[in-house]
Amino acid sequence: MEHQHEGHDHQHHDHQHQHHEPGHGGAGGVSWATAARATLHCLTGCAIGEVLGMVIGTALGWGNVPTMVLAIVLAFFFGYALTLRGILAAGVGLRTAVRVALAADTLSIAVMELIDNGVIALWPGAMDAHLSDPLFWIVLAIALAAAFVITTPVNKWMIGRSKGHAVVHQYHH
Repeated sequence: MEHQHEGHDHQHHDHQHQHHEPGHGGAGGVSWATAARATLHCLTGCAIGEVLGMVIGTALGWGNVPTMVLAIVLAFFFGYALTLRGILAAGVGLRTAVRVALAADTLSIAVMELIDNGVIALWPGAMDAHLSDPLFWIVLAIALAAAFVITTPVNKWMIGRSKGHAVVHQYHH
């Protein structure tokens, strides 16, 4: 039983430092799984903000542009907030936590929002679809999936260069 525990500790140690090990997945030794986890974390905050912004804009009877602006602002807010929550839980001061979150997530969220909103803006009828319309939800799901697929290599590249979510990981362990 103790041998299994030691193996688990070794795996934890490897995961903690895997972005420093050469030869494991390309760019800076970062695995695609690590990049995907970082992107999924970012996508969660973006999706919460996007949907909330669209719900609020629709409920207030706003047009497409102000609703999209609100959705983007909330996507950044919730993306940063999820990262801040983890960093603050590690005992880091607020000022440092904010700097780390901004450094870790800004490019990732920006790419994600560009792709996500670009798909929605370019999809015929998507901008005019209401929350009760299946087209709204189908296009949103496709847009978020496209954002995930395109942002994952960006995060892999950044983490491989000790940028982005690599900065956050030092506070999680």
